[in-house]
Amino acid sequence: MMINGTQKCPRVVALVGPYSSGKTTLLENILYMTKTTRRRANGERVFGDDSVEAKALSMGVDANVASAEYLGDRYIFLDCPGSIELLQETRFAVHSADVAVVVADPEPDKIQSLSPLLHELEAEGIPHLLFINKIDHSNVHIRDIAQALDEVSALPSVLRHVPIREDGEISGFVDLAARRAYSYGADGSFEITETASSYIEQVNDERFQMMERLADFHDDLMEELLEDIDPQAEEIFSDLAKDLKEGRIMPVLMGSAINSFGLRRLMKALRHEMPGFELAATRMLPEVTSEPAAYVLKTKYLPHMGKLSFARVLSGGLSDGMTTAGTKVSGLFAVDGADLKKASKAGVGDVIAIPRLEGLTTGDTIGAPGAPRPQKLHPVYAQAITVHDRKDEAKLSDALSRLVEEDPSFEVEHREDTGQLLLWGQGEIHMRTAMARLSEKYGVGVTFSFPQVPYKETIRRSKVQHTRYKKQSGGHGQFGDVVIEVSPKGLGQGFEFSEKIHGGSIPKQYIPSVEAGVKEYLKQGPLGFPVVDVSVTLQDGQYHNVDSSDMAFKTAGRMAMADALPGCEPVLLEPIEHVRVMAPSSYMAKINGMITSRRGQIMGFDVRDGWPGWDQIEAQMPASEMQDLIIELRSVTQGIGTFEHEFDHLNELAGRLKEQVLEGVEEKRRL
Repeated sequence: MMINGTQKCPRVVALVGPYSSGKTTLLENILYMTKTTRRRANGERVFGDDSVEAKALSMGVDANVASAEYLGDRYIFLDCPGSIELLQETRFAVHSADVAVVVADPEPDKIQSLSPLLHELEAEGIPHLLFINKIDHSNVHIRDIAQALDEVSALPSVLRHVPIREDGEISGFVDLAARRAYSYGADGSFEITETASSYIEQVNDERFQMMERLADFHDDLMEELLEDIDPQAEEIFSDLAKDLKEGRIMPVLMGSAINSFGLRRLMKALRHEMPGFELAATRMLPEVTSEPAAYVLKTKYLPHMGKLSFARVLSGGLSDGMTTAGTKVSGLFAVDGADLKKASKAGVGDVIAIPRLEGLTTGDTIGAPGAPRPQKLHPVYAQAITVHDRKDEAKLSDALSRLVEEDPSFEVEHREDTGQLLLWGQGEIHMRTAMARLSEKYGVGVTFSFPQVPYKETIRRSKVQHTRYKKQSGGHGQFGDVVIEVSPKGLGQGFEFSEKIHGGSIPKQYIPSVEAGVKEYLKQGPLGFPVVDVSVTLQDGQYHNVDSSDMAFKTAGRMAMADALPGCEPVLLEPIEHVRVMAPSSYMAKINGMITSRRGQIMGFDVRDGWPGWDQIEAQMPASEMQDLIIELRSVTQGIGTFEHEFDHLNELAGRLKEQVLEGVEEKRRL
């Protein structure tokens, strides 16, 4: 498709919003209204995510694609998952959209949960409007909802509609821009009411506030308001479209997805007021090119098909069998829900599925490797993975690689200190999707558990140790004799090995072997953990012309450390993380208590830059206290609080907590 006016690109609309806000129902009834599907959604799922993970969790976990035509224009909808733990999936999908519709519940105390989504859209520069859903189930005044929106949005919310209530029921709405009142039909259609003027007079304050907000960006409109001139509807619609395109405002519409109320008005707003592909193309592909380019918004592995990359064509178009920028496009599929149909080509603006795009991951742009890409979420929750059957260990490695490719907000870590394989992600729900995929999709049964804390140990005092290793078992024996001095170093100063051998008491070729034996012992000290921050000096020793060897001196070095360290006053060290907790200001008192209850030390407070109404706390916290931190944090912040963390230092652990750790070590040794 061309973008010069001879043909229109399809508009890509991302539907975003918290879990259970009604995004999928909204999409299903848009598809029904546009005669794309034959069944109307009435609370049961008609269209959407049918993956094994979605079935296991009873919620959508993938961004799903659907298309529809309305008044001659083609729309591609991306129905994004609602859980905050699946924000990475939403982030990649939204990056490809022309516009976004944020679906919200009609309750002011739930509006705060929109903060992460609104910030994503504002940071990306994606034009967006807000659709207040379930308006028929709310008695809250629309003005209160608009006020709550202003507290979480960096853009001023511009209320477009006010509901009409008759006998406690929603029967229609007043369009503040058009200055008309409409009543709803049973099928969601609307028509001008016979008593329109009385309803219009009741919402003069809301209409004037809407025009005041637009007047902040339009001098002509400001002059008209100052002179008590009622602006023409065409002027207001023009200002709305311009301000939306330039990222100045967030229009607010309303309706009821399940009753199809407000859906036609929403589609008309998308048609007349929303910017099209040109703005998105400029954002996604800053350097103009006529060469084929496409942004990969999603990666998925399907049975019997393998890797499938969902991409939006940004320039040039794609055709089956072509090669662009060294990438072979072998096969194309048109996408509509779970249906994949073979296609020979895809035009600019289309969303297409491409199989076997090796070397490209979600967020990459085919043909434009330097194009902007969404950031990856910081991991906040880890689980140790154990396979049910050891024969599946090789299979697990491949499955995890695919899991991370499908969702880059997962990270895999092989922790040498504890010998555990860790999967990092965004929370409990995120981990449950991983377990479902590994088990049902990739056939690898696994058990998840909290990771072992990577404790360390060090020493407080020095000791000189003389140890001899002597073994005779026929033929050449084994002989190594060493005198070492073990001394503590400051925390964080690491390990140091040196030697002061004089007179050849130990030949130089054996000294590295002593060091190797020392290092081998340091992997597990007398308390059962790796030893850090010590210096070891090889002072003296003896050797045998026949029986000494590298292995003998390595063994002697290890034995000398085992003899010395229990007498050096070993100290248990726990890792301390630097944590930056971010949440709405109203929750900070609870978060302070949460941090201190977890032995955390608060280091400072600040506002969170670019997030209206949010603060951040800098703190230091033991790693052992952070394993379920995200769970408690989200429980006290309506699910939207988050944190970033990094290792800071090691600190001595004493008292009862130390005893509990060592009791756990002893129990494992007995087992």
